[in-house]
Amino acid sequence: MRSSLTLMLAAGMLALAAMPAIADSAVIVMYHRFGEDSYPGTNVRIDQFEAHIKELAEGPYTVLPVSEIVSALRSGKKLPDRTVGITVDDAYLSVYTEAWPRLKAAGLPFTLFVATDAVDKGYAGMVDWDQIREMRDAGVEIAAHTASHLHMADAPDKVNRAEMQQSLKRLQEELGARPALFAYPYGEASLATQANVKEFGFETAFGQHSGVAHGAGNPMYLPRFALNETYSALEDFILRVNTLPLPVSDVSPLDSFIRDKNPPLVGFTVDASIGSLRGLACYHSQFGKADLEILGTHRVEIRFPGPFGAGRSRLNCTKPAGKGRWRWFGMQYYTPS
Repeated sequence: MRSSLTLMLAAGMLALAAMPAIADSAVIVMYHRFGEDSYPGTNVRIDQFEAHIKELAEGPYTVLPVSEIVSALRSGKKLPDRTVGITVDDAYLSVYTEAWPRLKAAGLPFTLFVATDAVDKGYAGMVDWDQIREMRDAGVEIAAHTASHLHMADAPDKVNRAEMQQSLKRLQEELGARPALFAYPYGEASLATQANVKEFGFETAFGQHSGVAHGAGNPMYLPRFALNETYSALEDFILRVNTLPLPVSDVSPLDSFIRDKNPPLVGFTVDASIGSLRGLACYHSQFGKADLEILGTHRVEIRFPGPFGAGRSRLNCTKPAGKGRWRWFGMQYYTPS
């Protein structure tokens, strides 16, 4: 069953080649910690977060619940320009003490992805179930994030299935509902992992690769802009929440889990509706700015000088969209050690 689902998922992704670029899209941002300065890699400072909230509340944005965004992307319902969704991963206590009060005061909805083991075990610095219920009752969307927050791309299928089963069991027991949304821990998701998640009935799943969610994208691996102290200066935030999709098809490698061929032969076809590729640039987290080979008018091929290092690496491709905005396509790769 799992292998057939993997093939179906891959076929669906290839079929996107026939789909035109669409105007409707949404930027989804992701946070972890708030005001926890000992963790700069996953934290945003309170002054940064308050600046983000002020920008979203007073700027030309429409902040919607993530479930409403993904429903619109699935159905083709029109979304306003500059639609934004807010997500928080892992359920650290600061989401309850720092983020929620500020978001609630500004009238901004958000989705909280909960890894259930840490809550069940009462780890220091995590919310408890009563606090999760309090947020849920006030309108916060609660979604799934596995039980133990494992590296799913590198785990056996049976382990991933057990993790999702346990997570859903605990969310159902504590909250009385089964979530339809899922976020991959660390953003790591092979095609097999995505097939597992789809098999468990999740409608939409999110990674941590940068980019803009749009209706022609892969609903089992939608992008989010991950924010921390380094990438949360207001000018950087404004750039990201104003981005537009760079729709692509025929992406290679199809699987972001790098097994045998390393470095992979990376390529993609930019939708013809985007027009000229002038200004397109791609950057890899390990190798920096990449040399691009443009085949025909819209096929992009990238070759790297050496293998990807173990763990996560990212590729970000951007193109000017005019009026100070950018189009963005990103990938996250995972290479086992």
